[in-house]
Amino acid sequence: MNTRLHSYSFYILLGFLVWLPIPLGSNRPWAWGLMEIVIFALSLSCAYLRQDKAWMGLRAYRLPIGLWLAFLFFAALQVIPLPASVVGALSPSSYGLQLAYSVQPFHLSLDLGQSYINLLKGLSYFCLFIVVLILVNTEKRLRLILLTILASGAVQALYGALEVLSDSKYSMIFGLPVTDIATGSFVYKNHFANFLLLALSAGIGLMVASLQGNQGRSPRDMMRSILSTLLGSKALIRISLAIMVIALVMSRSRMGNTAFFAAMALIGILALVIIKNRSRGLSILIISMFVIDVFIVSAWFGLDKVQERIEATSLAQEGRDEVVIDALPIVHDFPVFGSGGGSFYSIFPSYKVSSIHSFYDHAHNDYLQFVIEYGLPASLFLALLVTWCFTKSVRAMRKRRPSILKGTAFACCMAMLGMAIHMTVDFPLQAPANAIYFVVFLALSLTINQLKITRSKKRRSNEKVAI
Repeated sequence: MNTRLHSYSFYILLGFLVWLPIPLGSNRPWAWGLMEIVIFALSLSCAYLRQDKAWMGLRAYRLPIGLWLAFLFFAALQVIPLPASVVGALSPSSYGLQLAYSVQPFHLSLDLGQSYINLLKGLSYFCLFIVVLILVNTEKRLRLILLTILASGAVQALYGALEVLSDSKYSMIFGLPVTDIATGSFVYKNHFANFLLLALSAGIGLMVASLQGNQGRSPRDMMRSILSTLLGSKALIRISLAIMVIALVMSRSRMGNTAFFAAMALIGILALVIIKNRSRGLSILIISMFVIDVFIVSAWFGLDKVQERIEATSLAQEGRDEVVIDALPIVHDFPVFGSGGGSFYSIFPSYKVSSIHSFYDHAHNDYLQFVIEYGLPASLFLALLVTWCFTKSVRAMRKRRPSILKGTAFACCMAMLGMAIHMTVDFPLQAPANAIYFVVFLALSLTINQLKITRSKKRRSNEKVAI
């Protein structure tokens, strides 16, 4: 019974990952409400499966879990009614504003409704983190979840590219207007580009795993491997990667493209340095990604337009830098406990002093927005969590011997670095679908260091030959 429930829960998780980006990146109240219901249901299932184990069998992950719980503590504290004297002592700015507007009872958050919404989202992300740690416990499941992320990205890319190339006026998803910029089933092009970055990371990780698995074989095996690459599943993965790169370029997202190519190059170089007994195919893969995707594929689908947008970018034309400058005083006024999760759009207008005419509901810098809304300590806990996961991925790439673990480590490192770059000028984590996929990579970065893979006699003999 437990085995069947474990299997059902895992495949529900896979279906859930495919569904998430479809309803506008799940960035609508009904969509993220459904998302939370599914995640909490999966969490209850996992709790039942691990009811006989201390710490649900997750003692090895107590540090990252503790960091996440520390962040959630600060987020929960924002929505708890507190005595006026306590709010005055903890956050004088919050106290002063609520006193001026006769708000009762007092809270640390200045936008209670949005803070409740963000707290539920944060709790659901944490629960999904636990779910992935529990359910992804075999090599087969590790491959399946990476393949699911890849397939979801390929479908989004194909849909987004065809929508633009077909000159449709309205999208098939919710009838939104279609322009010459690919957005898939997302509304915002940069959210779409970030989603593709994450899916590309999974696909490249699978390619790395397959190449590492081919090292040290006989000429006959190498020939079979080449034919498999041309005709088998590897060809499908490579085609999917090409389609996603095309869609990424067609999104015209400057930082989305920059983050992808920078993350792929930097993690590729890192892999060439730290992976022991690496195959020659790994070097060829990294070079081919640049030659084929950048200079051949992308040239036909508007890479020059992305370059023109980057070259034309100037501080005089951009309003994002002014948003950041005007938002910095908020950090000074709410340094420890923040102004409340989700409160940026409501508090920023009172701090805006530059000639900014557009309405900004996000800071276009997720680092700054987290600090504004949750304070420095809570944001530091999240930063430490991601840093810990990144170092664990690097460790797995260097020390774990099974090829799937090295490939997954590559995918996790690339996803985290790409997200870190993209967050400097945008708000990709504000899209629930992107945040969920990112959380999956965080969990996988920890799983691959604990996962025990039983190797067959044939696999062990091949590894000895490679050594």
